[in-house]
Amino acid sequence: MKNSLFKNFLIFFLIFILIGSIFSLYNANANKAENISLGAMVNLIQAGEVEKIEVEGAKINITLNNQEQKVSRKEAGESLSELLSNYGLEASTIQGLNVTIKEDSGASLWLGSILPFLIPLLLIGVFIWMMLRQVQGANNRAMSFGQSSAKNIGQENTKHKTSFKDVAGAEEAKEELSEIVEFLKFPKKFMSLGAKIPKGVLLLGPPGTGKTLLARAVAGEAKVPFFHISGSEFVEMFVGVGASRVRDLFKKAKKSSPCIIFIDEIDAVGRQRGAGLGGSHDEREQTLNQILVEMDGFETNVNVIVIAATNRPDVLDPALLRPGRFDRQVVIDLPDIKDRQAILEVHAKNKPLNDKTDLQLVAQRTPGFSGADLANVINEGAILTARRNKTKIGTEELVESIEKVMLGPERKSRIFSDEEKKITAYHEAGHALVAHLLPHADPVHKISIISRGRAAGYTMKLPIQDKHFKSKSEFLDELAVLLAGHVTEKEIFGDVTTGASNDLKEATRIAKQLITQYGMNENLGLRTFGQKDEMVFLGKEIHERRDYSEKIAEEIDKEMAKILDNAHKTAKELITKHKNNLDMIANKLLEQETIEKEEFAQMFQK
Repeated sequence: MKNSLFKNFLIFFLIFILIGSIFSLYNANANKAENISLGAMVNLIQAGEVEKIEVEGAKINITLNNQEQKVSRKEAGESLSELLSNYGLEASTIQGLNVTIKEDSGASLWLGSILPFLIPLLLIGVFIWMMLRQVQGANNRAMSFGQSSAKNIGQENTKHKTSFKDVAGAEEAKEELSEIVEFLKFPKKFMSLGAKIPKGVLLLGPPGTGKTLLARAVAGEAKVPFFHISGSEFVEMFVGVGASRVRDLFKKAKKSSPCIIFIDEIDAVGRQRGAGLGGSHDEREQTLNQILVEMDGFETNVNVIVIAATNRPDVLDPALLRPGRFDRQVVIDLPDIKDRQAILEVHAKNKPLNDKTDLQLVAQRTPGFSGADLANVINEGAILTARRNKTKIGTEELVESIEKVMLGPERKSRIFSDEEKKITAYHEAGHALVAHLLPHADPVHKISIISRGRAAGYTMKLPIQDKHFKSKSEFLDELAVLLAGHVTEKEIFGDVTTGASNDLKEATRIAKQLITQYGMNENLGLRTFGQKDEMVFLGKEIHERRDYSEKIAEEIDKEMAKILDNAHKTAKELITKHKNNLDMIANKLLEQETIEKEEFAQMFQK
């Protein structure tokens, strides 16, 4: 609003300056000749110095014998001959003058008479017009408040068009979505068999797995308009605006049929109704109701498909998930090692890689990473390469960027005392030693006492291959590895520090899951304990309903204590028995701060 007012004022000021300049030029041209009195003019005539006189209304232009210009003025109704007679000039002198009578031109009449009155009126009119235009623009914005702000990505944008070739991994999801592309390309092929075009496809998966990218690929493959909008863009503080935007979006989509509507983060408006927030008629629920109605109201011959994405399917309203609205639910999981390598190759396509760069090694070291995490790894590797003044990205930079993405940058300015450095070295050596000795623990890939993020040191353990299931033995060995740092501090220094607090928190969480969720206990039977009710408040679960008695709660605590105590005993036995190896690992860490996988394996071979 302030920028618009300033712009209008600036335009008005420039117009005023321009008109003033025109007037000044006109006046300058008009004032070239010297103004003299009528008496002086008569004296010049009597002296015979006047060559020519030109009368233009009340203005008298005098040209002297030496071509000098003079100007004088007379009364408007008085003739020149009468004027000169009144000043006592003889008739013969008057008759001998070269006098020319010139009528007033239209331009001089315009500039001299009409323009001085018209210009202020024009300036006022222009100013009023600008103000009215601004008010009208505000009214138009107010009238368009209920219109959809969806971005329409049409077919004309061929340079940056996304296809399934740009999406690495997720083969099952691409196969499922390729049928949607075929529906949009050849609808009659399916309608002739009585098949109905799916109205909605719900993409489910963790953040960063490529749900939005897949939706763009569907639009690119089908070569149809693609309306993109976020679920939060529907909701406003005014009741009814979201529903109005939904109606407008679907109206635009029907006009552009066949097309795709993509609603990202649909859980912003699609949460389960009746959650107790805002009553039963709040803005979000009205928006959801309108989406449900529009998806039900599609005509059978309208080729409009709604693709929605969310990473919280558990909070969506059941009415939104039923067949006839979202007929298909496509799950996009975190990529496995093969898919991770393919994703890394896609993101490294336009980046200069060293000939010895091993993307397979990077894929092995990134279990649990999403596509977005892998893209970040490649980008951080490129930044690190540039910082080191290298021209090609190597494996060393990519491996270091993995640690940066997982834990944060190195905190070289964080200086530890010799005592703290020794405690950290033994703490991490304890984790690494127990992880190496236990058969079901993941292999150690790296140990470091260089501070990263909030961690004073870290032991990186990675599985040999991707796992989809985890056994009880693996959980118990993981608990022993987590408690090994705490045990080592107690055994070596006779005291414990706060460095093991996160390990204890994670161990407690795993022990509770073993008993209450996985049924991996000896005395409480094959059942789960506790149910989480989705009472949504600011996107978090705030209530867990207990479906067991206080006596069972006491038994759960006993079982947890038993599991953690056994893990503690296992770690203590191994550390006591292999203390020489523990000292060797800790001393090596104190010497060089980091131990890689190959060097760690050679230490135990010796």
